[in-house]
Amino acid sequence: MDGAFEPRLEDYRLLTGAGNFQDDDATAGAAWGVFVRSPHAFADIRAIDTSSAQAVPGVLAVLTAAALDATGIGSVSVPVPVPGSTGLVSPHRPSLARDCVRHVGDPVALVVAGSEAEARDAAELIEVDYAARDAVTDIVRATAPGAPQIWPEAPGNIAVDWHPYGAKSEDRAELDRIFAGAAHIASVRLVNQRIVMAPMEPRAGVAVYEPETDRYVLHVASQSAFAMRQDVARTMSVPVDKLRVVSRDVGGAFGMRTSGYPEYPAMLVAAKMLGRPVRWCSTRQEGFLTDNQARDTIIEGRLAMDADGKFLALDIDSIAALGAYHTSHGAFIATVNFARCLPCMYGIPAVGLRIRCLFTNTVPTGPYRGAGRPEANYCLERLVEEAARITGIDRIEIRRRNLIAPARMPYKTAVGTTYDSGDFAAVFDEALASADVAGFAERRATSQAAGKRRGLGVSCFLEIAGGQPGEGAAIAFPGSSKLLLAIGVQASGQGHRTVYRRLVADYLGIPAELIEVVHGDSDDEVPSAAAVASRSTMSVGGAVAGALDAVIEKGKRLAAHVLEAAEADIQYRGGVFEITGTDRKIALFELADRAKQLGDSLDAKSSFDAAPSFPNGVHVAEVEIDPATGRTTLAAYTCVDDCGRVLQPVLVEGQVQGGVAQGVGQALLEWGHYDDASGQLVAGSFMDYTIPRADDLPDIVSLLHPVRCTTNPLGVKGVGEAGTTASLAAVMNAVADAGANIDMPATPERVWRALHGGGS
Repeated sequence: MDGAFEPRLEDYRLLTGAGNFQDDDATAGAAWGVFVRSPHAFADIRAIDTSSAQAVPGVLAVLTAAALDATGIGSVSVPVPVPGSTGLVSPHRPSLARDCVRHVGDPVALVVAGSEAEARDAAELIEVDYAARDAVTDIVRATAPGAPQIWPEAPGNIAVDWHPYGAKSEDRAELDRIFAGAAHIASVRLVNQRIVMAPMEPRAGVAVYEPETDRYVLHVASQSAFAMRQDVARTMSVPVDKLRVVSRDVGGAFGMRTSGYPEYPAMLVAAKMLGRPVRWCSTRQEGFLTDNQARDTIIEGRLAMDADGKFLALDIDSIAALGAYHTSHGAFIATVNFARCLPCMYGIPAVGLRIRCLFTNTVPTGPYRGAGRPEANYCLERLVEEAARITGIDRIEIRRRNLIAPARMPYKTAVGTTYDSGDFAAVFDEALASADVAGFAERRATSQAAGKRRGLGVSCFLEIAGGQPGEGAAIAFPGSSKLLLAIGVQASGQGHRTVYRRLVADYLGIPAELIEVVHGDSDDEVPSAAAVASRSTMSVGGAVAGALDAVIEKGKRLAAHVLEAAEADIQYRGGVFEITGTDRKIALFELADRAKQLGDSLDAKSSFDAAPSFPNGVHVAEVEIDPATGRTTLAAYTCVDDCGRVLQPVLVEGQVQGGVAQGVGQALLEWGHYDDASGQLVAGSFMDYTIPRADDLPDIVSLLHPVRCTTNPLGVKGVGEAGTTASLAAVMNAVADAGANIDMPATPERVWRALHGGGS
């Protein structure tokens, strides 16, 4: 299996239009829901008049916060804890706003009618009496004295002030001592702008209530039906067995479909109230105003060095915007996930860190491909470039001097993580050779002769791929020589059916065609924390391996009974249980059928808690800039990645290339810009918000340098977020090398101004 090419099973059906996405659900008798949303970023609600809307023909119900009160619905915000913090301020986030709206797009009412047109017509007639307040969308202004206070329980708009590294007086004194004695100190201030996730498939759902079982059913795209059920059930204040979540094909997730949203509880309440299903599909404009957004951080970093450019200490002070409310992992990403990537590939013995997470009158931020990792790597790699500049040491050489050597593995970092494996110098050298860094000067001269500026950027990255909490897997033998593998993670393009079917086939020595992989139904009761954090293969893979081992062990016991032999004499290979040293045997599927006749089964379940892995690599970007227009062209991109043991190369390459595309989008194009005076999202449509297209990218050279992970049975590391984590610094270092040392995004206007003395 290692290194073997196998076409993706998923592609033919999707490419021929046979996909089954959420809005394809034509549930019989479903009514349509339309949400009324706030046009204000911050306003008190004085009154809501729904009478005109209720009089529209076809309208079945109009729900406001008052209608939800009696149902016991809790807060939509249930953030995970932030270890090392003294407390996390988590205000109540309502499903429908009652007294106050806190961002443009905050839901205020739900109109349900027989058709979408009737519901939209009625929604236009709802009158909300707002008393607008001064809003704050800019994260720097949110920290200033006198800034609008979004939540009374969060003075200064601070949800958490997190500084576990360098917080103790003795640690801070040591950091101060190192910086005071350093021969060189590199400093940067960096902006990670706000990103709109913009998946191909808008959010949509169908809510159903089954009175005969007193159970809700929510059909919605997710990254795990099991995880979504846990989250929505908690908000609904119902036992998890009273809610079923079903997910179909998913047209893009990237982290935004991990947890619940305000719309889902309101839809479920409406379905129960009306005794019929309620259907909703977000418009693209709604998506810009309601789907979780990402990044929106400002980072100030310092790097202390000795006279030879050896890194001595790192000190980072960051502010991160949570938006108006918490998402499940927004604060965790900005703090813990950010910190766990440090000090990346470099041996830096001391780290100081302070991160403040703040509320702003904006769409909440949450996981987005990379989820804290790109911000950390971007900070460190931009610092390294500055370190090379102020020391006069070549940027390649200063990196090489500070890479952690393989002999130091396992390597305990200053933030408490332990890198289990990696050969950073070898990956570094392979990337430089593959990108022909030695020939760059000649390519730069060619560009200069054509009136263009050419720059080269290098990015050494390391990220954490989260293993815990664990994942489950269940194997069943339904008959007809079939094996059913149920997993909890939901695919949204990763190729789960391809990789896990092949994994089972190779493990058991049976044809892959006999295996069916299923996911997307919480009734399967397969525990899952969702397809996030580049964790699926190592976590689910470990669970699958455990379940297969259980099948084989059960099979040996049953085969011993059927073949009338001692269990110790039974061995399994190539799909057959046999008595060692004889020709007596029974095939796997035949034994599964016999087991049922005996009132037993080979069915098995398993779960696996994987320790984190640390994917790493080196990416090299070249850009060419036209000084007359400021247009930046990504001329070349080369990446060498260590994602551990490679199960399916075609899937790995796709993940790396997709991640690079999203990183390039942030570096050069995307900016979820708010007008701070009005609180409006200025980039609120694809007329204003640019995402990368195919012609914005070169042919990406993606190579692998696998070093087997030692902390999971498959030896795999994550790969889903590698491209995004590495590419920000690779591209922006190249832009700076071409003469435009600016913040993201490097739009033509910003680049032009930088080149012509107009600032960024």
